[in-house]
Amino acid sequence: MSCLFGPAGTPEEFSLLGYKSTLDIPEYVSKIGLDTFEYQCGRGVNVGEEKAKQFGLLSKEKGITLSLHAPYYISMSSLEEEKRLNSVNYILQSAKAVKNMGGDRIVVHTGSCGKISRQDALILASDTMKKSLEALKKENLSDIHICPETMGKVNQLGTLKEVIELCKIDESIIPCIDFGHLNARDLGYFKTKADYETVFTEIKNELGEERLKNFHSHFSKIEYTTGGEKRHLTFEDTLYGPDFEPVMEHCVKYGCNTRFICESAGTQGIDAKAMKDYYLSLGR
Repeated sequence: MSCLFGPAGTPEEFSLLGYKSTLDIPEYVSKIGLDTFEYQCGRGVNVGEEKAKQFGLLSKEKGITLSLHAPYYISMSSLEEEKRLNSVNYILQSAKAVKNMGGDRIVVHTGSCGKISRQDALILASDTMKKSLEALKKENLSDIHICPETMGKVNQLGTLKEVIELCKIDESIIPCIDFGHLNARDLGYFKTKADYETVFTEIKNELGEERLKNFHSHFSKIEYTTGGEKRHLTFEDTLYGPDFEPVMEHCVKYGCNTRFICESAGTQGIDAKAMKDYYLSLGR
C-alpha cells in the first residue's frame, strides 16, 4: 500500500484532450498517471444506478480507486430537525451511489455553527452522524466510510478537533483532512514543517494508528480573508499556501496510505501529478 493521488471532478485539460463523457474519466485519470478519483455530487446525487456501475467497472479496469463528495447542502448541525433528517437521506443516497461505483468513501460537509455555540453545533452534528450510521447499517452499507471534512470558513463546523470528535463516534468514520481549509480558517496556519506534523500527531493520538495511516485528504492552495476560505487557487500561486511537500514527507515518515484528492482551480489533474511525483521521489 502507498498514497494515492487524483483529481476532484474533471480538470480543464479533460476537454482539451478531447474527452467529453463522464465515462471517459477513468481513461483520462489513468493516462495522466494518477490512481484515484473523487466523483462530485455537490449539487445532488444525480447519477443513475446503471451509469454508476458502468463507471465503476471502467475505473476498476484502469485501477482507479473511487470516492464520492456528498451534496454541499448537507447540514448535520442545523437547528431544524427536518434539515438534519434530510441530511441523513442525502448521506444514504451518496453511499448507495458510491457503492454502485465500487467505491468505499463519501466526503461530507458537517454544517455551520450559525447562531449557536460550536459545542451545541457539534452535539447536533454528532446525533446526525449516529443516525446516518444507523441508516447505512439498515441498508447493508456499513462498509461505506463517512469522511467528515475539515472546513475553511471560520463560522463552519469543521476544525481538526471537531472532525476528530465526530470520528470518535465509530471506528468506521475516516477523517477527511483538507490542508487548504485548515490553513485558510486559521489565516495561514502552516508555516513550518512542524506545523504540518501537528495534524498527523493529533490524528494518531486521538484516533489511533489505523486511521492515521488511512485518512482521506483534500489538497489545494486557497486564498483567504479574515473569515477564512475565499477561493481555490493553483499550485502556481506563491502568495497563499499550504505547500504539499511537507505533507508528503510526513506521509512517508508515518507510513500513510492516504488518498489525496486535489481540488486546485482547474489544474487539479496536473497538480495531483506534481504531488504524486514528489511523493515517489522520496523513495518511501
